[in-house]
Amino acid sequence: MTIRFLVTIGLVAALTPALAAEDPRDAPLELTLPVTTDPAMIQCRQIGAQDATSLSFLPMRRTFNDDFDQHPLASGRWVPHYAGGAAWPEARYWGGAGSDFKRKTSANGEQQIYVDPRYAGRGATPLGLDPFQVRDGVLSIVARRTPAELRDVLFDNEYISGILTTQGTFSQKYGYFEIRARIPVGTGVWPAFWMLADDGGWPPEVDVIEGRGQRPGDLVMTTHWRIPATGKIEHCGFDFAVPGADADFHNYGVLWEPDRLIYFIDRKPVSDIKVPIGFDDPMYMIVNLAMGSKFFVGVGFVDAGSPATVAFEIDRISAYQIDMNFAGASNAQ
Repeated sequence: MTIRFLVTIGLVAALTPALAAEDPRDAPLELTLPVTTDPAMIQCRQIGAQDATSLSFLPMRRTFNDDFDQHPLASGRWVPHYAGGAAWPEARYWGGAGSDFKRKTSANGEQQIYVDPRYAGRGATPLGLDPFQVRDGVLSIVARRTPAELRDVLFDNEYISGILTTQGTFSQKYGYFEIRARIPVGTGVWPAFWMLADDGGWPPEVDVIEGRGQRPGDLVMTTHWRIPATGKIEHCGFDFAVPGADADFHNYGVLWEPDRLIYFIDRKPVSDIKVPIGFDDPMYMIVNLAMGSKFFVGVGFVDAGSPATVAFEIDRISAYQIDMNFAGASNAQ
């Protein structure tokens, strides 16, 4: 997901054999992942079957975990909108003219507005709209067509949906960031789990996982950065085929080391890239369900065939920090 004008283009890759011993359904307090050790390249690469001599196992300790046993806004760990600058009045997040600015990314051509029970749209009275549902330890971010009577007060957006970010509550430099989820499909459906720099700049951006709603089982993992000398924004990433990703829960993660980013599906490394310039600040996590895109291939604009209601189901979101006692001096922050 991104505040950008780029399209991620990649190849569909097969998954590698399982390498991690931990049950991928769990978020243990300590986790060990198989990581690549041969020299990383600035242009990302897919990782096929790895020889044991090109892998090491990296111990980590858990620093963040939400199993979604309660409403995500109850804990204070999640914020239901993008954050503004220091001069942005707190009241602007919750309603009135212009309050939609932090509740969608218009540059992407998105056709939803992110709501929560406190949000009032153009008005001053909360509308009580809640896109977050929790059942049996699974969070569903639900997008649905905007009721006709609320179209005007919700800035004429086609859908209402939800976003959660940890900006201001949790960010981390280096470590492993993971979501366990089912990826919804449908025309205009654009689910994502991604990360931005805590200082508010863009890029860098790490798209841990994005779904192409018109292409079931086609999932994208991408890194974005800026070249300082030219100001040009670069990106590199791949599409991966995960059959049945809309029906089954899978783990999608990224390991941020000082020298490289490694992307994982079910804790198996599938691609990596040398860390580009500009990845200097801690990053925070974002999970959202957008509807409609004019740039992201395979999503498309919503139409009459788009689902009236669609859910991004999330079992948990976790983060781990590298255990420097074992990682070695070369990984020192």
